[in-house]
Parts: sequence; C-alpha cells; structure tokens
Amino acid sequence: MLFLSRKIGESIIINNTVEMTVIEVRGKTVKIGFNFPPDASVLRKEIYDKIMAENVAASQSQPSESDFLDALSNLDMLPPDKK
Repeated sequence: MLFLSRKIGESIIINNTVEMTVIEVRGKTVKIGFNFPPDASVLRKEIYDKIMAENVAASQSQPSESDFLDALSNLDMLPPDKK
C-alpha cells in the first residue's frame, strides 16, 4: 500500500487519468475530490465488497427445476404439461 501526505488543494494523479485532490480536513475526516474519465467505475469499498460476495454466491448456486418453472410461471410462459 502506498501512503502519501497531501495538504488541502494538493493532488495526486493515478494512471494518467484520475486526479484526486484533498478538499478539506476536519478532525479525523478528509474530504477528497476526484476527476476521472466518464467510463470509470467508482464504488465505495463496502458496496464493491457486497456486490462481489453476491456475485460469488450467485455463481455457486444452481437453480432447481422448481426455480426455473417458477420463473416461467411469473412470465406466464409455462409449457402446457407443467400448468
């Protein structure tokens, strides 16, 4: 992990495309601003971790025939022999 010291108004550049600037320091809280390309994905770490955990859980679960039939039923697409 890289540690840097910056004062209010000072910036760092990441990957030639992301600029991070220290905006305000108040007690133990630091307000930072970012300029980044419009196609960049930006998430708070706790949200990113939750999405990744849900993706792993979804990839490990196998839907049953009952789950599939329920989904078709909700779409009103059940085959005649399953109605």
